[in-house]
Amino acid sequence: MNVRHIYAALGLLCAALAQGSSIAAQPRPEEPETVMITLHAKAGAEAELAQVIARHWETAQRLKLVTNTPHVTLRGAEPAEGAMRTFFVDVFTWRDASIPDAAPKEIQAIWADMNRLVEKRNGRPGLTIDEVALVAK
Repeated sequence: MNVRHIYAALGLLCAALAQGSSIAAQPRPEEPETVMITLHAKAGAEAELAQVIARHWETAQRLKLVTNTPHVTLRGAEPAEGAMRTFFVDVFTWRDASIPDAAPKEIQAIWADMNRLVEKRNGRPGLTIDEVALVAK
């Protein structure tokens, strides 16, 4: 192998590395994120909170912020302050994990309504969000 071949090979290697680094530097699309939101309804606000949760889902679908994976909203009761109090659990998948950090104003307004209708309970915040993964269908 002569010097000219070595320089040609180095040139090809540098070009390949440069091309590879520009590919690596391009932003990767975010991955979907499945969340479980637990909402502890204030006494007397249960029906309104259920409507706000439904409106959140409808709005997120209309704005194409969520995936077509299953969505479920559950209602339950837990003991708090000597009585059974209502809570909701809403499970769905954001299309992109960055959406909650840059949510549209319409979604943010719904979140404000949710926060107005929940209360701290049993040492926990009125609303909690946990990232979860589907284990079985």
